[in-house]
Amino acid sequence: MIEMQELTKQYGGVNAVQGVTFTAAPGRVTGFLGLNGSGKTTTLRMLLGLSRPTSGQALIAGRRYRDLKQPLRQVGAVLEQGLSHPGQSGRGHLRSQALLCGAGKQRVEELLEHVGLADAAHERTGNYSLGMRQRLAVATALLGEPPVLVLDEPANGLDPSGMAWLRALLRSHAEAGGTVLISSHLLGELELLIDDVVIIADGQVRLESPLAAIAGQQTARLRVRGRDPHALWQAFERAGAQVETDGRVLFVTGLSAEDAGEIALHVRIPLYELTSETPSLEQLFLSLAVAA
Repeated sequence: MIEMQELTKQYGGVNAVQGVTFTAAPGRVTGFLGLNGSGKTTTLRMLLGLSRPTSGQALIAGRRYRDLKQPLRQVGAVLEQGLSHPGQSGRGHLRSQALLCGAGKQRVEELLEHVGLADAAHERTGNYSLGMRQRLAVATALLGEPPVLVLDEPANGLDPSGMAWLRALLRSHAEAGGTVLISSHLLGELELLIDDVVIIADGQVRLESPLAAIAGQQTARLRVRGRDPHALWQAFERAGAQVETDGRVLFVTGLSAEDAGEIALHVRIPLYELTSETPSLEQLFLSLAVAA
């Protein structure tokens, strides 16, 4: 369990983070979203004991990071790129990091295989691609088998197969009872993974909600193309719908797809397209974060 409780951070009298409160629960993947400068990274740094809050507290399993007895066995983090020495091999990096959390050589070999770096384990990390360095960072976070994972942009540099691998890994971790807090700018990819979403803007939480609840609250609109758009427009408006157009496609709100199809049939206008569109996570994020 991760708990942010009225977390505030001031720099020279300016609030970089102000009263941030939210939780990331075990068994769920929580997406933490914010534009650059929103306070997202500052919040994660306070959570991991890299920066002291001005007030409030960030807790992992009910304790501040610095009060955890074996922090690397309780929380694994991916916050920055390039933390491995470029002259060190992938295997050498993991073995040196394993000493800090008491993991053995067998655990290192298991993780190299698990993250897809077994064949490149002997290579210097300075020769790794960005995606390979991300896989190594994830392996490092997993060394101590921690129940809590905190990941800032872990999909950077991953190709589609790598993103699918990461998605499966994090989903498996949550399903086993672990807690995952993840930040990413790849909102379409994130939407396939997360259970809960937290959006921060100007240092304040603008939204905290299960993703499914948001989807249920969003009003879907219909995308409609037909032989006579003008006549369709009039027919839909007579039925009480709101209609907009880009000159080629009608965007209709206030009607179900079934109702729109019945109306088109009644006025005898063939339809070429009838699609229901629900606002995406990206649209929701932009409406809250950019407009803030």
